[in-house]
Amino acid sequence: MLKPALASLLLATTLALPVHAQLLAGPGSSGPIDGIAAVVDEDVILLSELDRAVANLREQFRGRETQLPPENVLRRQVLERLVLTRLQVARAESTGIRIGDTELNQTLQGIAARSGIGIEQMRAQIEAQGLSFEDYRRSVREEMQMRRLQQRVIQGRVVVSESEVDQELARGAGADETEYRLANILVALPDGATPEQVAIAREKIDGVRGLIVRGEMDFRAAAIRYSDDRNALEGGDLGWRPGSAIPPRFAELVRGLQPGQFSEPLRGPSGYQLIQLVETRRPGPQTIVEYQADHLLVAVNEIVGEEAARRRIDELRTRIEAGEDFAALARQYSNDTMTRNRGGRLDWFSAEALGPEIAGQITPLADGQLSAVFRTAAGWHLLRRVGTREQDVTEENRRNRARQAIGERRAQEELERFLRQLRTDAFVESRLGAV
Repeated sequence: MLKPALASLLLATTLALPVHAQLLAGPGSSGPIDGIAAVVDEDVILLSELDRAVANLREQFRGRETQLPPENVLRRQVLERLVLTRLQVARAESTGIRIGDTELNQTLQGIAARSGIGIEQMRAQIEAQGLSFEDYRRSVREEMQMRRLQQRVIQGRVVVSESEVDQELARGAGADETEYRLANILVALPDGATPEQVAIAREKIDGVRGLIVRGEMDFRAAAIRYSDDRNALEGGDLGWRPGSAIPPRFAELVRGLQPGQFSEPLRGPSGYQLIQLVETRRPGPQTIVEYQADHLLVAVNEIVGEEAARRRIDELRTRIEAGEDFAALARQYSNDTMTRNRGGRLDWFSAEALGPEIAGQITPLADGQLSAVFRTAAGWHLLRRVGTREQDVTEENRRNRARQAIGERRAQEELERFLRQLRTDAFVESRLGAV
């Protein structure tokens, strides 16, 4: 059985697995002729691609098939995801977003590690599901491209100034330290909906709520089956949000719910919604441990190969252990341009701030102790822990929560706007009917 970390990504990525089959069999070919599910600009989504994506999704819901919507609805949901994936990957490619093999391999290794398995075991598990590992690699690469594209869109459009943070705090934002995990069900309405369309949507959302209230279906299953939102196949999950990041018109409502409870139908700009409070949590301690350390890097590149870099870092560690000055050697040999002129000295940092590789090395050390040499994508590293301190970050966290609240609201709005525009501008012809 797939481990949770692998299964969750497999669910997301296999919905977008590309099929590199011939659309039409050439002369003399004995292969079957594949049909077209949709035309997307100058590309096509094949029926075999859609069939496989639906089958992969059904595999993830084995034993819970009743939670899925009817076949025709499910196929339209999956096809819409394939369309959005194809459009985002095409935009990423056209704007120069590429994922190299080294970065992809590191990501795959991370997925396997989070599942507690090795890369070869992950390959075996994926192939046992009837999937091609090369197709899986390609789908992960595309998922990474899409996330990077979305980050670029958001970063280019979402800027939060310190004065805006001050204004947010003055309005009381950040005072609610509770974080909320929410889910939703959306019955969408078109722009300029007619009274009849509004009435039909209201009747549908009332009916869905009635199913949940009577215990005929839980919220997650109802979202999968009936929601029109992009997160329907995730059971409507909206993820964790600080109280200050919830739109004001929903915030008071959410605070009045107990975990597991859900709202009455709410009319919003996209249609009627049900909001569920899944669970709550409080942020951790308001103090953190910070470290000061000396750092030395020997980069691996076209000039200095792997073996030469490893020999150099081992030699430098030996010289430091023998009493030579770390700072002098860092100034002479380190390829870390940020710290070399300071003798390798890093500013105070939390263990997580510089990534898991640094955190794993610095935390077990005593002050004054050298780390083992270790490898990252940049090359070979050596650390010496200088000191630790406990830092009060209460006010910093409060400002960060306010900044995050503003940023998340704008980011969500910008991402939704970008995806709607991307979809509107594209030529999409569905062979399944309206998508």
